[in-house]
Amino acid sequence: MKIVLKGLIDKLFNSNSNQPKTETKTISQSEIEALVDAKLKEHTATMQATVTTEQALPPKEESNENYKLTPKQIEYALSLIEKVKNEFELAIDPTKLTIKDLNRLIAHQRYKNKGTLVNLVKKGVLKRK
Repeated sequence: MKIVLKGLIDKLFNSNSNQPKTETKTISQSEIEALVDAKLKEHTATMQATVTTEQALPPKEESNENYKLTPKQIEYALSLIEKVKNEFELAIDPTKLTIKDLNRLIAHQRYKNKGTLVNLVKKGVLKRK
């Protein structure tokens, strides 16, 4: 019993002195500035490489939602525009309507969301009366 207590007391008092000391290395201001400058140069080089590769690529084709409408779709779009004719009117030629425009008109009809019509006004498809 005495040995157990002595062992515990030794552990309590000696545990603090036996811990390995961790040394912290201080970094000078000049080292920090050098690291930041190196990272900035690396980032700038990466950005320039990205820009040159984007310029080298051919222009992207029209996305799926920018295709022109078929005659039947144009007729349907005009019927949807007719339903909001008291506030809005078509500002472009009906043949220049796209799938995206039609989808917005359908969303307005289905959900009565005025934001879709505002988006069409911003795009120049519709205009307010």
